[in-house]
Parts: sequence; structure tokens; C-alpha cells
Amino acid sequence: METALFNYELPEHLIAQQPAEQRDNARMLVLHRQTGKIEHRTVREIGDYLTPKDCLVLNNTQVIPARLFGQKQTGGKIELLLLNEEKPHHWRVLLKSSRRPAPGSHLTLCNGEAQAEMITDGEKGEALLRIESAKPFIELLTKHGLPPLPPYIHRATPDEYATDRERYQTVYASQPGAAAAPTAGLHFTPELLTNLKQKGITTCELTLHVGLGTFRPVTAEIITDHTMHAERYEVSPQTAEKLRHAREQSGRIIAVGSTSVRTLESLPTLQPASGSTDIFIYPPHTFQHTDAILTNFHLPQSTLLMMMAAFTDRKTLLNAYHEAISHRYRFFSYGDCMLIL
Repeated sequence: METALFNYELPEHLIAQQPAEQRDNARMLVLHRQTGKIEHRTVREIGDYLTPKDCLVLNNTQVIPARLFGQKQTGGKIELLLLNEEKPHHWRVLLKSSRRPAPGSHLTLCNGEAQAEMITDGEKGEALLRIESAKPFIELLTKHGLPPLPPYIHRATPDEYATDRERYQTVYASQPGAAAAPTAGLHFTPELLTNLKQKGITTCELTLHVGLGTFRPVTAEIITDHTMHAERYEVSPQTAEKLRHAREQSGRIIAVGSTSVRTLESLPTLQPASGSTDIFIYPPHTFQHTDAILTNFHLPQSTLLMMMAAFTDRKTLLNAYHEAISHRYRFFSYGDCMLIL
């Protein structure tokens, strides 16, 4: 299947540059995939579509301040996006520089409080660095790092990131390790979660640390030629039990975000598990553990758009996107969302 089949035209002014003033006041397009029916609601009304038999699945990964600046030995500037710590002090990164440093080169980070050595160079900007510091590196990141906003969200100075430190993070984030936010979860507030609980709706948490597997664009002309990067996940015994209980009660498993879907669909059975997944979901795909999805609007020709097309079908999904555009929904990470039933 050709990647170009998953393209659509989006006016640039619909790309959200700031989050909604209140998280759960974001708009929510409701797509009934069997009939193609569309409704226009808000996130705070999501409980109207859930029952006490259902289980809402949240990804509790926590975004680290993964955007970092530094200097090469030559004095030239570099920009890093930290992807994951592969082993102690060894970080897989995306590196931007006017001239890439060679393996063995040394870099200065965090205003001199950390030093890095370029271990290996890789494709498409990837590199492996060994980073040493007197203070814990995560502590330095909190001081010197910036939220890893996607490139279509524009900030001119570090001061403009003040709001993002809170808003580019879910309210239930607890497990540090993500290089991007699980954006569908950004719409939830503590009050909304409490209201759902009072209605008897079960929630559970799993962890998938968002990395290249989620946000690397598809450049291959044929989608099956695209290589997914692995991302680490964990499903606890408590979460597995809640998922099985929903199934036993004929309830639905409702994934909040594509990362929850990736984790669920990587499980052979609804049992506790941990590891890494490089699952690539595109049409046709038989979903084993996902009955409904809350998801943001995704970039054209992205793996996330392909996943949602597999859950609905391509024409139904693109029709919903055209409807959202005509109703001036806000797109991408800080934008509105859709509930696919």
C-alpha cells in the first residue's frame, strides 16, 4: 500500500501552537466507525459514551526535558533530543549540528555541568553518547533541558516554554522516560477522572515510553518498507487484571492514545508484561485488545494516521478528517481529539 494514500491537505493555521485554555474543554469529534456517523462534542463529555463495564487505558509515561543544547570541541553549537538511556550513562539521541561531530568527539552540555563523548554515529541524525556529570543527569535536565515539543510548534526563546513544562505532560504522568507526550492524554483533568470514577468507569495505567517508534515520519513510498523503532513498555498485574475483568463483563477496552494501542496490541494475551515493541499497525489489521480509541488528529502520511485507518478504514477516517478541517478543529499535539467507537 502506498504511503501517499494517507495524505490530506491541512491549512497551516489549524496546527495548534498552544494548548486549550482548559484541558478538558478541547473539542472531541466522535466517529462511529460502523456507520460513519460523526458527532461534535467536548472531552469533558466523554463519559456519555462510556459504561461501568468499560476500562479506560491511560499511558502514565512522563516526558523528560529532553531538548538540550551544547557545544562541540570546536565551539560550534549542537542541539540534542534525548530518546532513551540504553544503559547507564549511554543515551540514544537525535543530534542537530551544522557539521556532525565524529565518533570520539567530546561535547559540553548543561553549561559545562555535563560532558559527553560521541560513541557512534547513525542514520537520520541518530547518535549514541556517553554522558558524565558530577550531579545526577536527570537533575541537570530539569535545570537546563526544555520540553521536547514537536517541530511544528514554534517557540522563539526558552522563556516561551514556561507553559509547556506543565501542559506538555499528562496530569497522571508518573514514569519518567518519554521523548514526546502521549498527547491524547493531555486532555484529562483530575476532575474529569474523578467524575468518570464516580460513574463507575474503570481506569487503568500502563507505560510506553514514547520515542522514535511513535513520531518518526514515514519516508518510504510503500508503507511496508518503513522500519519502526522499538519503544519500552510495561503492563502491571493490576492493569492486566482490570483489562481481563472488562472482557469478562463484556465491557470495552478503550485506549487513550496511539501509545496505549501499541502496548495493548503488542500483548499476546491480557497478562502482565514488559519489554519493547516495534509493532507497526496499518490496514488491514485485526485488533485483539482494543475496542475504542481516543486520539488526537495526526500528521499526514504518519504511522499514527495509518493505525487509525486500520481501526476504521482509510476512507472513513479521511472523511472524518475533512469534516474536522471544515469545522476548524485544532490539529496535532496541542490540538483537539476524536473518539473512535
